[in-house]
Amino acid sequence: MTTPLSQDDARRFQVNAEAIVDNVARFIQGKRDVIALAITCLLAEGHLLLEDVPGVGKTSLARSIAATLGMSWHRIQFTPDLLPSDVTGVSVFHQGSSSFEFHPGPVFAHVVLADEINRASPRTQSALLEVMEERTVTVDGITHVVPQPFLVLATQNPIEMDGTFPLPEAQLDRFLMSVSIGYPDLAAEVRVLANSHKGLRVDELEAIGNADDIRRMIAMARGVHVEHPVMEYVVRLVAATRNAPGVRLGASPRGSVGLLRAAQVSAAMDGRTYVAPADIQRLAVPVLAHRIVLADVEAGPEARAGVIESVVAGVPAG
Repeated sequence: MTTPLSQDDARRFQVNAEAIVDNVARFIQGKRDVIALAITCLLAEGHLLLEDVPGVGKTSLARSIAATLGMSWHRIQFTPDLLPSDVTGVSVFHQGSSSFEFHPGPVFAHVVLADEINRASPRTQSALLEVMEERTVTVDGITHVVPQPFLVLATQNPIEMDGTFPLPEAQLDRFLMSVSIGYPDLAAEVRVLANSHKGLRVDELEAIGNADDIRRMIAMARGVHVEHPVMEYVVRLVAATRNAPGVRLGASPRGSVGLLRAAQVSAAMDGRTYVAPADIQRLAVPVLAHRIVLADVEAGPEARAGVIESVVAGVPAG
């Protein structure tokens, strides 16, 4: 049973979350909303998919979050020749002890950047399925637990599709959110240049928390109250995606669970002890858009987002 979140705890949660976002924003300029979504994803125990062109700060975002929270991070460059064992690890036989010893792969970190995930084969992509869902890796019948908290931040370039393997729906469904960083505005890009000119680096960000702090915040967010009508609203929204015009496959019940978990974190980040319909509406696109399949196979993220926006507009909260 979770402990209900008190108003005092909600205020502390809000202050701590704002401090985390502020610290990451020192390096990731002009993208406070994206940073807030990434932190929401982490605190909701989800994973984040970034669909964007190269050079907009996807790697820097992962490194900034890890540095801010004093947590370990690893980067995996996905390529066509990458093997599943290159991700999860491998058991190696040691003659001296006449036994196998597990050598952990790069997935054993608090923050894992899966760069250009769609460039690896489906077999290698599937190596992430267990660890994203269960937070464990099973090799040779032995289960190994990854560090907690655990966040997979995967990237893919929506423009360069030659030689890529599109993520199957089952894997997309394991990402709590999918967002795009986008280009910075003029003022933000000037600040990026200024930071680069001054030699500011990600590893110079001051850690203002640790893994224990994040685990406590995760537990606190679970205590945010959700009224039954709000739960019904979530289910009606997700169910509406399955019957929306132009949709071949709607969001699954995992989408409902993810949307509610993210809304609890969003409410706590606003200093509230309860989820409001506005939390659901604000998060509907990043949580649900990547989970639907449109009849038009060439439709991109903007089209999927448009469908979710129409669903939100057409389903009453009351």
